[in-house]
Amino acid sequence: MRFSNSFLDEIRDRVNISDVIGKRVTWDRKKSNASKGDYWACCPFHGEKSPSFHCEDRKGRYHCFGCGVSGDHFRFLTDLDGMAFPEAVQQIADMAGVAMPQPDVQAERRERERASLQDVMEMATLFFQDQLQTAAGARARAYLRDRGLTGRTIETFRLGYAPDSRNALKEHLAAKGISKEQMEACGLVVHENVPVSYDRFRDRIMFPILSSREKVIAFGGRAMAADALAKYLNSNETELFHKGNVLYNFARARRATQSAGTVIAVEGYMDVIALYQAGVENAVAPLGTALTENQLELLWKMSSQPVLCFDGDGAGIRAANRAADLALPHIKPGRSVSFALLPDGKDPDDLVRHEGRAPFDRVLSEAKPLAAMIWSRETASTAFDTPEKRAELENRLRQIVSVIGDESVRRFYQQDMRDRLNAFFQPQFQRGGSNMPNRNFGRGASANGRNGQRGQAGASSSAGGGISDRLSQSGLVKGYLTTPALRESVLALTIVNHPQLLLEEYDEIAAIDYENRDLQRLWSQVLTYAAENAAELSRASLMERLEAHGFDALVKAMNQQVRNARLWTATEQAAPEDAREGYVQALSLHKRTKALRWQKIDLEREIAEATEAGDGERVGLLMRALSEVQLEIGRMENQEAIIDGFGVMSGRVKGPAYGHG
Repeated sequence: MRFSNSFLDEIRDRVNISDVIGKRVTWDRKKSNASKGDYWACCPFHGEKSPSFHCEDRKGRYHCFGCGVSGDHFRFLTDLDGMAFPEAVQQIADMAGVAMPQPDVQAERRERERASLQDVMEMATLFFQDQLQTAAGARARAYLRDRGLTGRTIETFRLGYAPDSRNALKEHLAAKGISKEQMEACGLVVHENVPVSYDRFRDRIMFPILSSREKVIAFGGRAMAADALAKYLNSNETELFHKGNVLYNFARARRATQSAGTVIAVEGYMDVIALYQAGVENAVAPLGTALTENQLELLWKMSSQPVLCFDGDGAGIRAANRAADLALPHIKPGRSVSFALLPDGKDPDDLVRHEGRAPFDRVLSEAKPLAAMIWSRETASTAFDTPEKRAELENRLRQIVSVIGDESVRRFYQQDMRDRLNAFFQPQFQRGGSNMPNRNFGRGASANGRNGQRGQAGASSSAGGGISDRLSQSGLVKGYLTTPALRESVLALTIVNHPQLLLEEYDEIAAIDYENRDLQRLWSQVLTYAAENAAELSRASLMERLEAHGFDALVKAMNQQVRNARLWTATEQAAPEDAREGYVQALSLHKRTKALRWQKIDLEREIAEATEAGDGERVGLLMRALSEVQLEIGRMENQEAIIDGFGVMSGRVKGPAYGHG
C-alpha cells in the first residue's frame, strides 16, 4: 500500500522519535538532555560499551557515530526489527493515535494533485519575487527599505509583491498551463459572487508561508494602500494549508533552536523577519490569529520551554493571558512556557530596528514563568481587603490550577500558589495592613465607651499600629517564630508520621495554610516529597528528607508538644485508622479557628474606623460581635482534637503521656 507524504509527515510529527527508540534502548543519563529532546545510548545495531548512538526529537532522526546507521522512525523499525514498511507505519500511527488510511484510489489521486499544487505555489512565489523588482514594485521596495530590511533578508524570506491587478497572476499561471481549478485549489484566485475569478492578492507585499518540509503552502499579504479593508490578508484554507496548524518560519527556527536552546513566538511576520536580521533566528509567529493548541504543540516539539513574546499594551497582555490559559492544561514535567512582555507601545520589530538587539535580549532574560503570569493576572488591580475577596482569590486560583492534566505538575502548582498567597497576605498583617487598600490597622482601635467617652476597645493604640496586644502577639501577625500552635503541630506531625494519608485526601491536606514560618518551610518539603514519591510514601524516607533539610529539631519539638498534650493520634505509634480520625477532627477545628481569627481582624478594623467616624452605636454593635468571636476562639482553643474511643486500634488509653525510646 502506498502512503501519502502528508500522512507520513503527520504521524512522524506527532510522535517523538525518542519514544520509538526508547522502547529498545536505555538512554545514557549523563550525555542525554531530555529537556532539549537530545538522547544518547549504546547502539542497538552493533555492540558497544560507550554510547555513540544519537537521536534528536527536533530533527526526528537518529545516527550512530560508531557504525554509521541513520534514519527516521520507520527506518528504525524496519532495520532493527525487520518489519515491513506498512507494519512500521501501522505502529507509528498507533502511537500517534491516528487511524490508518484505507486503500483509496481517490486519495492517491489527491496526493498527486497535492504535489502539483505545491508546484503551482512555487510558480506563484517566483512571480511575486520577480514583480518586487519591477517598476510596479518600487513602492513595495521602498516600504521594505524603510522598515530596515536588507536585500539579503528579503531574498532569504523570498518576499515579493502582488501587483495592483485583477488578472496579473492568473494570466501568468494560465500561460504556464495551470488550470483555473488548480489556481482556485491553491487559494490564489477567488470568485466572490462573480462568474469570472480574479487574483486574491492585489497591491500587497507577499510573505510566503512554508511547511515543515519547506514547501510554499500559503501566502500572507500586507496591503500597500492605506484604505485597504484588511491590512494583512492570509491565504484561505486549502488542501495544502490549515492556518491553525502552521507557524511562520517554523523550519528555519527549528534549525536555529538547536543552538539557541529555545524558540520565541512573536505576533507578526515582520517581527520574525526583523529579529532574524538582528541575529535572533529562532523566532516564529502564528498566522494572524491567537495561538492555537496545535501551534503550541509545534512549539513544544522545538523546545520544552518556548518563550511567548507579546507587546506590553492592553491587547498584548490579553493575548498573553489567553495563551497562558491555552497552555495550562497541557504542561507536563519539563514542559511549560515563559512570557516575555515588551515595553508598552513597542513590538519586536520596533525594538530591534531602533535600539538594536540588546534591549530585546533583556526582555527575554526577564521572561516570566507560567505560574508567575497566572499569579500576576489574578492579583493585578484588585484590593483584597476583605475575607470574602481573599477567599475568592484562593478559590479562583484553585480552579485555574485544577485544569492541569498532569497530576504531579498540578500538585506543585497548588503548592506554588499557596506559597504565593502566604507571602502576599502575611506581610500585610506584619506591617499593620499598610499595603492592602482600606486595611486601616494603623489608625488605632479605640471606641466610644458606654457614656460616649473614648476608651480602649479591646485594641491598644500605638505608633506601630492599632491592633490589639493579643493579636499583635499571635501567630497570625508574628508568623510563629517559635514553637507552632498545638493544633498546627498535630496536623503536620500526623502527616509526617503517617504520610499515606496524603494519598487519600491530597488536595484538602495540601491546601492547609500554616501560620508558623518554620512549619511552612517544612510543609513545602513534605509536599515536594509526596509529589516525587507518590507510589512509595514511607515515614522513614520522609524523615530522611526532612533531616537532610534541617527540620529534625522542629519535628522533635512538635513530637514532644503533642505527647505533652496526650494527643496520641499524631504519634508514630497510632494505628492508621486512629490517625485518620484524629486528623479529620483536628483539621475541622483548625479551619474553624482560622476563619474566626480572620473575622476578629476585620471586626477590629471596623471598630477602629467606626471610632474615628464617631459612630458610637456601630462601635457598640461591633464590640458585642467581637466579644462573641473572642469567646468562640477561646472555646476552640480549649477543645482537644481527639476522638472518643481512641486507643482501641492503637492499644492506648487516655492518661499521662510517657516518652518512648
